Amino acid sequence: MNKVAIVTGAARGIGAAVVDGLVAQGMSVVAVDRCRDEPTLSYSMGSKQELDHVVGRHGEKALALVGDVRSHDDMALAVETAVSHFGRLDVVVSGAGVIAGGLPLWEMDESVFDTVIDVNLHGPERLFKAAIPQLLSNKDQTGRLIAISSAAGLVGVYHAAAYVAAKHGVVGLVRGLASDLAHTNITVNAVCPGSTDTTILQASAAMYDLESHQEFSAQQPIGRLLDPKEPAAMICFLATDAASGVTGAALAVDGGMTSV
Repeated sequence: MNKVAIVTGAARGIGAAVVDGLVAQGMSVVAVDRCRDEPTLSYSMGSKQELDHVVGRHGEKALALVGDVRSHDDMALAVETAVSHFGRLDVVVSGAGVIAGGLPLWEMDESVFDTVIDVNLHGPERLFKAAIPQLLSNKDQTGRLIAISSAAGLVGVYHAAAYVAAKHGVVGLVRGLASDLAHTNITVNAVCPGSTDTTILQASAAMYDLESHQEFSAQQPIGRLLDPKEPAAMICFLATDAASGVTGAALAVDGGMTSV
């Protein structure tokens, strides 16, 4: 059986690596990204060109869809597209995320705080809410819900209170949903990456006035940044039948950051 997945935040970074990994496992993927900039943030979002490049690697096995995780209608459309184009839905990966901070919470503009919470926490909530009824309609009520949280979802991070709050919230959301769905064969998990060599980490470096995002490698006992393929590998494992016993977990792929 050809399984079908939705991945948000698919234009670049970990999300793009997840699309590649799921297709390599034989899945078809609806790859979703906003594909336009956010005025409250100081760096560029993924573009339609980047999303098309990711999808273009996979021919008919992947489909690009422009959609914003802050829109219930867009997330409903992603689910409808998966079913209408590929025939079903099995795996849902919430990968869209943004970063802002570099200053104390009490100095952060409220609009920036709202963007961080809305994308990073309400985004997976909207996506999962749209997807769960469809997963429940599958034979034996099977499915996989996976959210990308962060090492910041497990520990505090200096001058990143909004981001930390949102990513801790994702872990709580996953644990609550795992309990709600425990009577089904739908699992719900979070993956918590450490500092990963992505555009969002470059934005983080600028936020802290660092010369290079490579300086974040000092946070991790392995002494290097993660490649996006490394957290993506954990996400792709959680999408398999072999991971059927894993639910309600927050799994760190962080080079040891949260172990010390």
